[in-house]
Amino acid sequence: MLFNNKLRPLKDQIVKQLESLKSQYKDFRLYDLGSITLNGLTPKKGYSIKPNIAYGLKARQRLDLYISDQNKHKPLIIFVHGGAWSHGDKSAYKFVGEAFSRFGYDVAVMNYHLAPEHKFPSYMTDLAVALNYLQQQQTKLGISTANIALMGHSAGAFNIASLLYHPQHYDLQIKQNIKAMIGIAGPYHFDYKGDPLAKDAFDQTVPFQQVMPYYFVETNAVKHYLFLAENDQIVEDSNSLDFKLQLEQKGNHCEIRVIPKTGHITIMGSVSSLFSRFFKTRSEIIHILDNIFKNS
Repeated sequence: MLFNNKLRPLKDQIVKQLESLKSQYKDFRLYDLGSITLNGLTPKKGYSIKPNIAYGLKARQRLDLYISDQNKHKPLIIFVHGGAWSHGDKSAYKFVGEAFSRFGYDVAVMNYHLAPEHKFPSYMTDLAVALNYLQQQQTKLGISTANIALMGHSAGAFNIASLLYHPQHYDLQIKQNIKAMIGIAGPYHFDYKGDPLAKDAFDQTVPFQQVMPYYFVETNAVKHYLFLAENDQIVEDSNSLDFKLQLEQKGNHCEIRVIPKTGHITIMGSVSSLFSRFFKTRSEIIHILDNIFKNS
């Protein structure tokens, strides 16, 4: 009994440490490990990084800027990560910055506030703040905001669509400079009430019809490209198919690209230089961007 009592403080300490570790890693996802691996194998040539730039005063209002070594006055890609609005960090997407900066595009990979502490439309607000910051500081940062493409994966695709289509219009100084929207495996038309992945990201008392970008499409000149993973088990294809019909009914451009042999997470990883030769994701996106910005 005396032996057990002597060990009790050690046992309590170990239990406490284990609980701390469980809490620390409760949000760890398989794609985090994949992103870490991709980042570690990402080439370091052809671009420079300006890390952790504060685009606003709040803690999560930070972005990493990947500057291509190619010619000046390059188009700018704004990339918004996924993670069900509750998870994810810009640090996991170095491979995205490299994948497109090597083709002559500057890339801003941004963080935004996360659920459950923050709910929609805070994610969209962060994006608007980031865009205005980049516009105001473009000379200092060595970039141009004359030609912008919004790109997002999963929840990030919803965020960029919502910036364009939502009844709450933001004072965007450069909205007319947004020439393309590239949504990758994005949810644009779904009921989040009770949804285990999305319920904490939205006010459950607000009907989804008052939130989804599908319901607020306006006519504009933006080129919309919606990428679908052939084997997506998380976001239904109807999100993109419905959104495409709604865009076209308003006279907007929209095209859908289906990427074979990819799932909801792997479609994003397939843009990396490590895997791009096995999938057509990056080549399709580069072809789209070049036609919009370089061949027109």
